Amino acid sequence: MSVKRSLFGLCVLFALGGCVHDPVPTEQLKLTEQMMVQARAVGVTEQVGELALAEQKLADVHVAMKHKRYRQARMLAEQAELDARLAEARTLDEKSRTEVAEVNRQIERLRQQLGELR
Repeated sequence: MSVKRSLFGLCVLFALGGCVHDPVPTEQLKLTEQMMVQARAVGVTEQVGELALAEQKLADVHVAMKHKRYRQARMLAEQAELDARLAEARTLDEKSRTEVAEVNRQIERLRQQLGELR
C-alpha cells in the first residue's frame, strides 16, 4: 500500500513539475512584434487606444520575461498581439469608410452634372 502511495506521490510531483516550467515564449513574442510593425505599416498611430494598450502589454511582457514569468509573458504577448490586430482592423475599417464616403460624394457630383445637362 505504501509503495502505491509513493508512486502516486511521485506521479503527482512529476505532473506538477511539468506545469511549473513554461517555455520561453520567443515565437509568440516575435509574432506580437511583427503584428505591431504591421499595424504601424497600415497607418495605426499611437492615438489609437488599442495600439497604446498593446505597447503597454508588450513592455509588461519584457518585465515578465526578465523575472522568468514565462506563462504570464506568453499570455500578455498574446493579448498584445490581439490588441494590435484590433487596432489594425479598426484603422483599415475607418480608411475604408472614408474612401466609400469619398466615392459616394463623387457619384453625387456626377449625378448633379448629368442632371444639369438634361
